[in-house]
Amino acid sequence: MRAIRLSLLSALVVTAATLTPTLAGASTSAMTPSLSSCQSSIRSLEYHQGTLTAATDDPGYTPWFVNNSPSNGKGYESAVVYAVAQELGIAKSNVKWTVEPFDASYTPGFKKFDFDINEISYTATRAKAVTFSVSYYNVHQSIVALKTNKIVTHHSPADLRNYLYGDQIGTTGLQYILNHIKPHRATQVYPTLNEALTALQAHQIDAIVVDTPTGQYMASSQLTDAKGKLIATQVGQFPSTGEHYAMLLQKGSRLVGCVDAALNALQQNGTLASLQQKWLGIYNAVPNLQP
Repeated sequence: MRAIRLSLLSALVVTAATLTPTLAGASTSAMTPSLSSCQSSIRSLEYHQGTLTAATDDPGYTPWFVNNSPSNGKGYESAVVYAVAQELGIAKSNVKWTVEPFDASYTPGFKKFDFDINEISYTATRAKAVTFSVSYYNVHQSIVALKTNKIVTHHSPADLRNYLYGDQIGTTGLQYILNHIKPHRATQVYPTLNEALTALQAHQIDAIVVDTPTGQYMASSQLTDAKGKLIATQVGQFPSTGEHYAMLLQKGSRLVGCVDAALNALQQNGTLASLQQKWLGIYNAVPNLQP
């Protein structure tokens, strides 16, 4: 989703399907070059020659980063950056980090980094202003509801159509409700995600649909009663429909082909799957649902 960043501690759910990811073709590069050609030409493509400049937001949350320190190589996104650098023949000491707010990352204009990695979902609209790499993680949508709601135990495909959903306007979660769940009652649409959550807490709607990382945080840390007791649960997650996180580059960046080549190599040699197991495997327990 990530239509807005909020102050969410995202936590990523990895299913068996995502442990061997299929990289979606979000990149706008016409042809992916070989890694050997990238290694010999990388200096001429970098924003600062001799340095690979990676951007992300501040703070960077676990499990994407650890201790808000992107340069330590810990956390899934930090580890992916250093793995990409290694494939491109760039030493860890030559990888530098800079801060780029999430909402500013996909605006048009000049970028003071080589790529941004910040759980940014590829969308066709965003791709008009910036360039995206291929996927480094395929995203799932999930249902979040209060623990007392009937949907927690009754969520067959037929059951799911009977509930009243709410969501933020313009989000991939809302589109999933409309296009895949197809509920009998009109979905309640709110200007912000916080308003949708308020409606959920007030029992005005049965459930919301958000990307699995955001949903996990909502259920495990965010949605509480007046005494601080957790009141929501992540009912389950749906199969991926192609939404994915991609590295973001300046529009027309010549570096994207080499980033794609590195990510493709990491997918083929099992590195991405290994990193997901290491940093994200804790969330495998989230049940799978069918719309």
